Amino acid sequence: MSHYGPGGGYHHFAGRDASRAFVSGNFTGDGLTDSLQGLSSSEVNSIVDWRKFYYERYIFAGKLIGRYYDSQGNPTKYLKGVEVKAKRGAQLLEKQKSEEDKIPSCNSKWSQQEGGEVWCDSGYPRLVRRPGDIALTGQVSQRCACFQEDELNKPGLVAYEGCDHLSKSCKVN
Repeated sequence: MSHYGPGGGYHHFAGRDASRAFVSGNFTGDGLTDSLQGLSSSEVNSIVDWRKFYYERYIFAGKLIGRYYDSQGNPTKYLKGVEVKAKRGAQLLEKQKSEEDKIPSCNSKWSQQEGGEVWCDSGYPRLVRRPGDIALTGQVSQRCACFQEDELNKPGLVAYEGCDHLSKSCKVN
């Protein structure tokens, strides 16, 4: 039985553009739509990456006439807009990666018995905001990074709760 045929794991994708489901994870009803309205540039970039994956690994069967391709199979203005937004998302991701590469990430481990721990081979673990995430996902997130002692007073750095100020490792929940 085909993955895309009746009863197959991907049957909900057959014969329709359900692009939004690739990032929303909603594979029912309203989630199976081609509308990308309200998605961040990073999410749109992720969908374009999926399209590339399918072009590279699947046998091309045709283009679905609708929002993104006209009756002659030509890209519509909507597809061109999606590609521009995806390119912006890729640029923002690259910029964030470049900025984060300047500050080493913490090491981390987790086990059910001991819980989690972060540590730095050089420096001290601190939570730092990822400012690019606002533009990418619309939300602020943090990551663990290692800072030298003379950097610990930088604005925006957060010490781990219950961890000594100059501890090189911290237990995390």
